[in-house]
Amino acid sequence: MATENVLSRYKKNDSSALIPILQDIQQFYGYLPESELKKVSIHASLPMSRIYGVATFYNQFRLQPLGKYVIRVCRGTACHVKGSFDILTTLETELNIKAGQTTRDKLFTIETVACIGACSIAPVIAINDEFYGKLDAKKIKKLLTDLKKAEKE
Repeated sequence: MATENVLSRYKKNDSSALIPILQDIQQFYGYLPESELKKVSIHASLPMSRIYGVATFYNQFRLQPLGKYVIRVCRGTACHVKGSFDILTTLETELNIKAGQTTRDKLFTIETVACIGACSIAPVIAINDEFYGKLDAKKIKKLLTDLKKAEKE
């Protein structure tokens, strides 16, 4: 029903409204479900390939739901020099996913960002809105263990 409400605010067959339509749908669902993109395709008279082209071109759009914990790994210069690649590979190994993916249990999503802006505590990650700095593989493993443990309580 949400998608129908969104589409009712835009003219039919108007491809110029594609980005605002996608933004509105993602705001409601948290991502762009394929079933809803099909409705957009019909409303805007656009092939699915064009809609996917736009949705995958812009970083703001997601085709999968985010996990409860969104882990953003800083890959800026200061973090890179201080070992953010090791942080990223530790996260990927421990969670058995790659950057840009979400765990099957929908608990964790890993993303990379160009710079978080906390260079003084490099290497740094943000989990949702909380920052963790001066990290190494051991600290990452403990942090993940603590988050998983908190979920079971």
